[in-house]
Amino acid sequence: MNKSTDSLIDRINWNSQGLIPAIAQDAETKKVLMLAWMNADALAASLDRGEAIYWSRSRQRLWHKGESSGHTQQIIDMRLDCDADTLLLLVEQKGGIACHTGRESCLYQQFSTEQNQWVAVEPVIKDPDAIYPTK
Repeated sequence: MNKSTDSLIDRINWNSQGLIPAIAQDAETKKVLMLAWMNADALAASLDRGEAIYWSRSRQRLWHKGESSGHTQQIIDMRLDCDADTLLLLVEQKGGIACHTGRESCLYQQFSTEQNQWVAVEPVIKDPDAIYPTK
């Protein structure tokens, strides 16, 4: 990190785990694509590379979005909220798929009051098995 990156990172109100939620939104359509987490290293790498790099809580490592699928997120703009505890990344979603389920958005389930359950309301664009072939 350099001095200018350090000052940007110092401005963040990190949670007790050293993380900040990062909402990825399509820069053109304004559709919310996903929510992930960033730590200071992920934010610095994202600023340096111009692509979204998150902190994977399940893998406990940096996660370059699209590293397996090719569905990277080019950062067009980045915003910090008024409390400095949430990031908004306006991105160009490469391949049009942000979700590991093969959908455009991770927020594809809608609560149905008629069925009293969550219902998938967005189509699968590409079969996840075709995106993530077994090794």
